[in-house]
Amino acid sequence: MPEWVAAGGAGFVAGCALLVGSAIAWFITVPARLVAAVMAFGSGVLISALSFELVEEAMDQGGLLATALGFLAGSLVYVGLNLLLARRGARHRKRSGDQHPSGSSSGGAIAIGALIDGVPESMVLGLSFLTGGGLSVPMLAAVFISNVPEGLSSTAGMKRSGRTPGYVFGVWGGIAVASGLSALAGYLLLDGAPPGVLAFVNALAAGAILAMITDTMIPEAFEKASIYSGLIATLGFLAAFSLHSLG
Repeated sequence: MPEWVAAGGAGFVAGCALLVGSAIAWFITVPARLVAAVMAFGSGVLISALSFELVEEAMDQGGLLATALGFLAGSLVYVGLNLLLARRGARHRKRSGDQHPSGSSSGGAIAIGALIDGVPESMVLGLSFLTGGGLSVPMLAAVFISNVPEGLSSTAGMKRSGRTPGYVFGVWGGIAVASGLSALAGYLLLDGAPPGVLAFVNALAAGAILAMITDTMIPEAFEKASIYSGLIATLGFLAAFSLHSLG
């Protein structure tokens, strides 16, 4: 199989985890505390993955300056876009409770918000073929594991706010396709790029992912599972770190 096909396929598979979580939330009434616990686990998984699969690798490739600049740029871009989306009604797009926005005016912002949440994760899957000599299985597993609770939590909130099945599954299906295209773009656009550029992009994605975790996933986890969220996140971190070590 050509690497560019594998890169796009990896991003699509990771994006389909959003549909898995969405289907669970739509057809089964999942307790809010369980949603929060799974979100906490996913947060720990992603923090581990961005630390050992992205930042560490960026350091090895391009050094501290490229890594630091990319990491800061990623967080600034994500936070800036998120501020704009918050004004359009997408501030609580990953929340499972009554905070989730309702009304047609916020629909587009929710979809765009879901897209900017997923694109950085998918791009690094495509980049892993260039920087690691093949698909990073630990990174794919981490993104997949974290996407399930994201789809679950957000869909639970969408369902509460009166969204239709067509809207909900249309959003997540579109994001799954966009995830595949993002991974493909990460591979095609950066094939042959110098190590410093690859390091910058890897770190940029890491900064955006960490900003997303802090802004959208951790608040949901803490609100409903505050006593145990730290422990659950630790278990998620250890699970992803174990995959990284074994890989």
